[in-house]
Amino acid sequence: MAETATEIQGAPGTGESRRDFLLLTTTAVGAAGAALSLWPFVHSMNPAADVLALSSTEVDISPIEEGQSITVVWRGKPVFVRHRTAAEIETAGTDDAANLPDPQKDGERAEKPEWLVVLGICTHLGCIPLGQKSSEPRGEFGGWFCPCHGSHYDTSGRIRKGPAPRNLEVPPYAFTDDTTIKIG
Repeated sequence: MAETATEIQGAPGTGESRRDFLLLTTTAVGAAGAALSLWPFVHSMNPAADVLALSSTEVDISPIEEGQSITVVWRGKPVFVRHRTAAEIETAGTDDAANLPDPQKDGERAEKPEWLVVLGICTHLGCIPLGQKSSEPRGEFGGWFCPCHGSHYDTSGRIRKGPAPRNLEVPPYAFTDDTTIKIG
């Protein structure tokens, strides 16, 4: 009996190498099976197609006349797109030197001076400011006015008066061509 155990353990290429091969093969197949069984769980954490569709919005700006504003929805939030007049652009530029609660230059807020794109949510308590329609009050600085607590924004969406702590937020956007803006 001692000779048989010695032969199995000592013989090159027999018992130990088979055992090692079986152990490595079983481990590899088990690891691959575990990875394949985890894939559906990992994949379920990706955003759904409807969520990805809402992550960006394309806006055709060709019908917007100078001095007009429109409101579009991006990620469930209102976005104000204003085609500013030369007077609004000039006023916003001269107001860069004003004493602003949240200092920011107009050039940093508008990629093209004639187009201003801002989130239409007051930074005080999340109300929607007035000023998109020509019949609505635009506040003392010609931009937007939040009637809930009296915040006044200028033609660049910067807070000028009232309790709002910050300027209207500028969402990520880019001009895909001369008549289209992609928000998000």
